[in-house]
Amino acid sequence: MSDRIYIFDTTLRDGEQSPGCSMNIDEKIRVAHALAALGVDIIEAGFPIASPGDFEAVHRIASEVHGPCIAGLARAAEGDIRRAAEAIKPAGDHGRIHTFIATSPIHMEAKLRMTPDQVLERAVASVKLARSLVPEVEFSAEDAGRTDMDFLCRVVEATIAAGARVINIPDTVGYMTPAEFGGRIRELIERVPNSDQAIISVHCHNDLGLAVANSLAAVENGARQVECTINGLGERAGNAALEEIVMILRTRADRYALHTDIDTTKIVPTSKLVSQITGMPIQANKAIVGANAFAHESGIHQDGVLKHQKTYEIMTPESVGLNTNRMVLGKHSGRAALKSRYGQLGVELDGERLIEVFNRFKLLADKKKDIFDEDLMALLSGDGGVESERVKLVSLHTASGTSDAPVAAVVLDIEGVEHKATAEGDGPVDAAFKAIQSLVEPNGKLLLYAVNAITAGTDAQGEVTVRLQNGDRIVNGQGSDTDIIVASARALIAALNKLPDMHARSVHAQYSGV
Repeated sequence: MSDRIYIFDTTLRDGEQSPGCSMNIDEKIRVAHALAALGVDIIEAGFPIASPGDFEAVHRIASEVHGPCIAGLARAAEGDIRRAAEAIKPAGDHGRIHTFIATSPIHMEAKLRMTPDQVLERAVASVKLARSLVPEVEFSAEDAGRTDMDFLCRVVEATIAAGARVINIPDTVGYMTPAEFGGRIRELIERVPNSDQAIISVHCHNDLGLAVANSLAAVENGARQVECTINGLGERAGNAALEEIVMILRTRADRYALHTDIDTTKIVPTSKLVSQITGMPIQANKAIVGANAFAHESGIHQDGVLKHQKTYEIMTPESVGLNTNRMVLGKHSGRAALKSRYGQLGVELDGERLIEVFNRFKLLADKKKDIFDEDLMALLSGDGGVESERVKLVSLHTASGTSDAPVAAVVLDIEGVEHKATAEGDGPVDAAFKAIQSLVEPNGKLLLYAVNAITAGTDAQGEVTVRLQNGDRIVNGQGSDTDIIVASARALIAALNKLPDMHARSVHAQYSGV
């Protein structure tokens, strides 16, 4: 059996299905390039039938991102499969259709309203159709963890015979335990006579916090592809985290004797990029990529690490791309130095985008003595589509005190026209939000307002994440500044710019609210 584990990244498909994590096409392209540089084997670029935007994103990734195999998801339906084939066509031999149908009793009866024989027939027909259109087909038995084992074996054998060369066994609802799931993979390989003709893959959800453990149990029992996401993003409680899977295999090579082709030094930069684009902060104690993953506060731990790093660190910060040295860029640094450092962090800047970020860097350097890599990544907040922003912050002034009602005065450039508004609020941020939202519609319902200090010190940048809901659409915005109120305003404006029907209100010279 091969000692190679293929990494199938579904950040752009399953990860994007996390509430509030939707990305525009340019953002998806940036993430896809980062994933390619990271060294993932397969990028599941999206669900082409879902929307014209999803189709375009998959098509552009298939055209522009080279190296990994580019996969498009499709239900076991002719329209889905043909649409996916069209989307991934530019990838040529590096394209894959990933088709699926549910196989558990509850899904077949309650959702599909199909008999097991009908499901089996549909699965086989779909794989045959996909195989006639593209060279590589993956089949998933949705909710395989709760599927009758005899029926699962029948489906797997039949779809391999139909032409699937990757068979995915998902724990779709995160129901199984490691011993159960590992045993299921082993039994499947042993019982299905043609299992050696396909790579067995797993896709584990984290509803019980077992996604990584279940994935590893599957690998121990013969699975050779793991489907995962950056930062563990995904529906509900998320998916198995790519960074955890990869670093476990690397750190515990003594146990697994398996390897991936991931460039682990790009893990942290990729993690930060995905967090910045999706607006999903990384919890401080998150394994591998959290701010505290290599931090030591206990005197006993500090003493041990100072004497020998391996006393309390089983991997080095540098091995995952965490720069432990302070940035030496300052207000006298030029664009070439800034571009070079961003390149080391996995972010390529050119042309107008470089100029825009460089201008932000200069403004920050005038305010802040020490600039860290975290500051540089925060400067990208709101970047990637600056030229298409319909709303821009021109100026913001706030006033508040112990005995005065907080008030904010804001000037916005909305599609080339300046609009002004003032508002009172419960605090300066509340006042600023009310003033901004008085000038645009729809302005959405605020679901989340989160503040994170990027580095230590009173001059640290504050990074703000705002989540808005308008109808059935949820969007995120991020902003950063040494002034937390300005950062908040930028985050709100970044979110508003993602609402497709956002426009200036026709009647609003001023607004006053409480």
